[in-house]
Parts: sequence; C-alpha cells; structure tokens
Amino acid sequence: MSKEKDSDDLMIPDGWKPPGPCTKEDNPHGMVSESAFAILFPKYREQYLQECWSVVKKDLKDMGIIAEMDVIEGTLSVKTTRKCYDPYAIIKARDIIKLLARSVPYEQARRLLEDDAACDIIKISGMVSSKARFVKRRTRLIGPDGSTLKAIELLTRCYVTVQGNTVSAIGPYKGLAEVRKITEDCMNNIHPIYNIKTLMIKQELMKNPKLKDANWDKFLPKFKKTHQKKRSKPFKIRKKKDYTPFPPPMPLSKVDKELESGEYFMKQKDRNRKRKAEQIVWGATYI
Repeated sequence: MSKEKDSDDLMIPDGWKPPGPCTKEDNPHGMVSESAFAILFPKYREQYLQECWSVVKKDLKDMGIIAEMDVIEGTLSVKTTRKCYDPYAIIKARDIIKLLARSVPYEQARRLLEDDAACDIIKISGMVSSKARFVKRRTRLIGPDGSTLKAIELLTRCYVTVQGNTVSAIGPYKGLAEVRKITEDCMNNIHPIYNIKTLMIKQELMKNPKLKDANWDKFLPKFKKTHQKKRSKPFKIRKKKDYTPFPPPMPLSKVDKELESGEYFMKQKDRNRKRKAEQIVWGATYI
C-alpha cells in the first residue's frame, strides 16, 4: 500500500507547469545580506578569461551580481548586491566561474543562466587506484576522436567535457543524471557503449505512445560482466620427483675410486707403468 502511495505522490498532475523565472516584481526590495564565492583558476586559463571576462561581468551585472578576477592571486570571485532579486542567481554565478576554471567555454557556461539548465562536476580521480588504469578508462570515456563523448552529448542533450581529474556536464537535470551514471560506470570498468545503447533503446520506446507507460525490462539489453580465465597450465611443466626420506648417495672420492679399481694397493712403479700403457693405447687408437 505504501508503494502505491509513493508512486501517486511522484506522479505529475495534468496541466501542471513549472514556475516561471524569478523577476524583479517577485522581489522588489532585493537581497538583505551579501553572499560571495571565490575559486582559483589555473595559469593556462588566464588569457582566455581575460578575453571573455567583460562579457561575463555584463551578463552577471544584469542579475545584480559583481564578478571580479584577480590575476595576481589567480582567483575568480562573485558576490551579490542590493540590486540582486533572484536568490538562486549567486549559485548560478558560482557554478559559472567553476566551469570557466575547468576549461569550459563561456558560450556553454552561460547556459546556466537559464532555469532549465544545471551543471554537474564529477570528480573521477579517486575512483581508480592505479594511475595507468585511470588514464586508460578516462580515454575510453572520450573515445577515438571524441566520438564516445559526442554520442553521450547527443543522447543526454548535455555539454560534456573531460579535463584533468574532473568531468563537467551542462544540461537538463535528467541528462545530468545519465552523464553521471555513464561516467561512474566507465571508471568502474563498464564500457560506455553499453549505457549508450540502453539510452538509444529508451528514446525509441518513448516515441511509441503504446509503450510509453509500459514496462521496458524485456526490451532493454542485459549485459553480464564476463571474467576471462587465465591459462591454467604453465608453459613449462615440471615433474616432481618421488619423495624419499633418505638423502642422495655421496659421490665417490678419488681414494674410493682407487680402492674400487685396486689401484690403491699397487706400488708407485706399477701405477706409472699402467698409466704409460694406457697412454700408448690411447695414442694408437687416436692415430
């Protein structure tokens, strides 16, 4: 019974429309207290920020927010004024300077000024322990010539960029959730093509009015993670010798060999005579 009640609460009633943007008539007296945010930016972004900062200041000034850039300390800061009428405008401005510091062009970052767009900055550095494995999976997310990233942008209607240890996305809320899922699965060794294929099937099912409200489990692919077994047999098979509690026999010494052949009891003259005879026989056979 509780599940049915929760599902009813999540249903959007017919004829409902989201509220419009906040205007000056909604808050004619402005903000009571000042709110401010600051963020550092890397040195290589300084030239681009100086080129577009005049446009950034103009757009934020229309919303009653002052934007400042300190080149010496390498910081971007935003703060509200008494003319700011939208309480959420400072959060949008904070996200804009965050994206600018992460190599997102301002043409895309200014989409946050609209009410139907948001951003998500996903930190991927701590998801993989090995540095080489992290670089490999990050490259897998981008794809050859950025093809995988482009497919994700088309399906989620979000702008996605990968820079350093973060993935930045700008777009609708539903698309941002899909981008985060694809990114986290990719860092957990699940290829993005699986989620891309699932999104393509969902979009085709949404176009069919008969299947729009039906259960899609039978249509969606189910991918199982397969683990390839390593070779069970080594290249060189070593045969184990039979176990014996006794140690191996000691090799015969020179005296033992002479005792065994009887040479030990011969006199020195007889020994020399025998050795010369062996040398003569050996020389005759060699000739």
